[in-house]
Amino acid sequence: MLSGSLVIGVSFAYLLVLFAVAYWGDWRAAQGRSVIASPWVYALSMAVYCTAWTYFGSVGRAANSGVWFLPIYLGPMLAMIMAWMVVRKMIRIAKTYRITSIADFIASRYGKSPTLAGLVTLITVVGIVPYIALQLKAIASGYAVLTSPLGQPAVQSTQWWSDSTLYVALALAGFTIVFGARHLDSTERHEGMVAAIAFESVVKLMAFMAVGLFVSFWLFSSPAALFEQARAVPALRELLQFGQGQPFAYAQWLGLTLLAMLSVIFLPRQFQVMVVENVDEQHLRRAVWAFPLYLFLINLFVLPIAIGGLLHFGPGVMDPETFVLSLPLSQGYGWLALFVFVGGLSAATGMVIVEAIAVSTMVCNDLVMPILLRMRRFGARASGDLTGLLLGIRRLAILGILLLGYLYFHLAGEAYALVSIGLISFAAVAQFAPAMLGGMYWKGGTRRGALAGLMVGFAFWAYTLMLPSLAKSGWLPSAFLDQGLLGVELLKPEAFLGLTGLDNLTHSLFWSLLANIAAYAGLSLWRSPTAVETSQALLFVDVFHRTAASHPVFWQGKAQVSALLPLVGRFLGAEPAQRLFEDYARRVGVARIEDISADARLVQFVETQLAGAIGSASARVMVASVVEEEALDLDDVMRILEEASHLRAYSHALEDKSRSLERATSELRKANQKLKSLDRMKDDFMSSVTHELRTPLTSIRALSELMRDDDNMPLAQRQKFLDIIVTEAERLSRLVNQVLDMAKLEAGHADWHPTDVDMRDLLAKAFGSMAEFYRERGITLNMRLPDKVRTLRVDADRITQVVLNLLSNAAKYAPRGGGQVVLTLSEDQEGITVEVQDNGPGIPDDQQGMVFEKFRQVEGDEHYRPGGTGLGLPISRQIVAYFGGRMWLRSEVGQGACFGFFLPWHREAPDEQDEPMNRSSEI
Repeated sequence: MLSGSLVIGVSFAYLLVLFAVAYWGDWRAAQGRSVIASPWVYALSMAVYCTAWTYFGSVGRAANSGVWFLPIYLGPMLAMIMAWMVVRKMIRIAKTYRITSIADFIASRYGKSPTLAGLVTLITVVGIVPYIALQLKAIASGYAVLTSPLGQPAVQSTQWWSDSTLYVALALAGFTIVFGARHLDSTERHEGMVAAIAFESVVKLMAFMAVGLFVSFWLFSSPAALFEQARAVPALRELLQFGQGQPFAYAQWLGLTLLAMLSVIFLPRQFQVMVVENVDEQHLRRAVWAFPLYLFLINLFVLPIAIGGLLHFGPGVMDPETFVLSLPLSQGYGWLALFVFVGGLSAATGMVIVEAIAVSTMVCNDLVMPILLRMRRFGARASGDLTGLLLGIRRLAILGILLLGYLYFHLAGEAYALVSIGLISFAAVAQFAPAMLGGMYWKGGTRRGALAGLMVGFAFWAYTLMLPSLAKSGWLPSAFLDQGLLGVELLKPEAFLGLTGLDNLTHSLFWSLLANIAAYAGLSLWRSPTAVETSQALLFVDVFHRTAASHPVFWQGKAQVSALLPLVGRFLGAEPAQRLFEDYARRVGVARIEDISADARLVQFVETQLAGAIGSASARVMVASVVEEEALDLDDVMRILEEASHLRAYSHALEDKSRSLERATSELRKANQKLKSLDRMKDDFMSSVTHELRTPLTSIRALSELMRDDDNMPLAQRQKFLDIIVTEAERLSRLVNQVLDMAKLEAGHADWHPTDVDMRDLLAKAFGSMAEFYRERGITLNMRLPDKVRTLRVDADRITQVVLNLLSNAAKYAPRGGGQVVLTLSEDQEGITVEVQDNGPGIPDDQQGMVFEKFRQVEGDEHYRPGGTGLGLPISRQIVAYFGGRMWLRSEVGQGACFGFFLPWHREAPDEQDEPMNRSSEI
């Protein structure tokens, strides 16, 4: 048991930390370094889905129903599979049309209907207030467990002003007001709030995993031992089995999974963090796997904690929803219990903060604003800055929502478990799915259909789920539960039309969504969409094709800049409005605001900016009040579409031509660079060739002149000079032949005579031809050849040239009198490998890259400087590459060098016109 002052002090200290994190996030945003630009922050903010229900309620559900807590988290994991298709489209629509709430999204899609926006807002408030109460109940229950003797009921305060939960609600309201309703922004992003939510997600995950590790490895020796003990108890063994004898178990599992899939997308808080707060839709690529991983980690120890609590305390002794706190307390680990409580506080406060921001925006834009705009004082023709009024409305809405949540908690908080309250709210927001998904992918959806679907679905939700929960709480008489409305058994709310066997949640979800979809589709098909509905449908359904500069603008009429600029200033402030119009002027290529053409695109721009602050429905009303708008019919819509299509086709044609020009320019640039490179290579080649030719010619000329000028030269001296001249002439001949050979190979004009060659026999002959050369230098040549190999179709003379070159190079670098050279042949399924290893000085790393360059040689040791032209290895590499092979070098200083090449079995020799350099493998 901990002292109340300690728990309260730590709780408020943690809230101060959240204030600091949120302030830091806003400060960085003001410096131009956005926190929410990180995909990790985005993915962590989505974990606001894991509320106090996850923290406490999942353990309670697992203790009562075993694995039945899993569908609530399997659903979001499955939903992330479709996130790139569904959520990305929602983000694109919201960014394009400045949509800031679910109510605004649905209303904007169906003709910017204020009635539809108001209905969605009312459903949201009714459905979400119990969920906010759930978070407050979780905080209050956790506080009671920490500050009361273990196993004894907490002492409840009789005066509301002494209830700590009220002050928690007020503190959360203050935090939300400071960081969620500080100023009006047409994008409605809250950098500090998102930073705080991401921070909270880390804290609650660490705390929950800490208590999970404590139960699994400290309280019990291991998870395996824990589950082994559970299997020995019949009542606990059933918790580990799916279905537990329920005939409709799979239907219930499917219903819960579907409910969770819809909730993770359509809960107002999820829409806020996933769509409104998103700064880059590419962040979804990280979130689609990071968010499911987070859900997996935070649920990893739910079942061990639940089973461990039942084993430790026994069934019915402690409330399972408090196991995460009571288990550490029972072992005297008060600090761990306090840390876990802070994690639960994170889970609860994160949900409350984001939900309050989202719902307050909807209340202000879609309930209060339509009423104010009908008043003369605040109407379209009124003047004055309304930003302060709008902020005041949102702040009061935040406070009111938190107080309603506290009132619901105070009156009915003990009647239902956390999980039950949460599922009721989930089923309410699931009613948005048909209108939103249908509006994103079906152009035939209408306002009438959406209104009818939402009203019928919400009515079924209230009748089959909400009212029964109130009756079970004692607020309503329970007779209609057993007898049905007006005594008609077919109207039983939990067995409607005789459908029995399903749990109350699955039953309600089935009827409400069935009625919702039927009404939406039926009325939409009954009446064709209006011109406004058709235009909005095109913009939403084809959002990926109509967000370029050439997308159609469905508006016609007359407008004036002098009327539109003050209108924006009323709701966004004079200075922000001035900046918006100056930016727009620069985009359309005019110098002054006064020069802006008051056309359809300016009207749409103004309406879109206002939509971010007051909602699309109110923005439509306000813009229509200061312009002379002409009503559109379907013919007008089709005409605008045709014009836009022509413009888009022309734009695409220009883009194609521009891309073609860019490609041609790039190819010309590459060709020019290649020509310059070839020119440099030609100069280098000529320089190298003339240098190599000059050396033997100089020797021949000098010695010849000496013999010509000295008639008395001794015969022995003359013979020595003649030998040198012959040697240099032979060197000159080899050089010319190799240069010609290299030129033919690079030009693709070499003669090739491929035949079936026995590589073992070829290597043996090469070995024999080099034997005397090796013997004279005192070098031992060893061969490691298999007994038999398959024949290979290559040019025998060319490959012999390669082998002799490698053997000659090895002899040059191997030490005289003690050199060792090993010739190895091996084969596999791919082809034949030949390697020549010497025990010379090796080749330094910085020189290995030049060994295959023309006229380049690696220096030998101090006793021997190798001769040659430096063309042997480049020619060998060309020959090997021609037959589809590759050549390599492995060497370490002091460990000798190994040159090798590989030739494939099934590589056919290319045409003589092919350029082997293009197929060679560089080292």
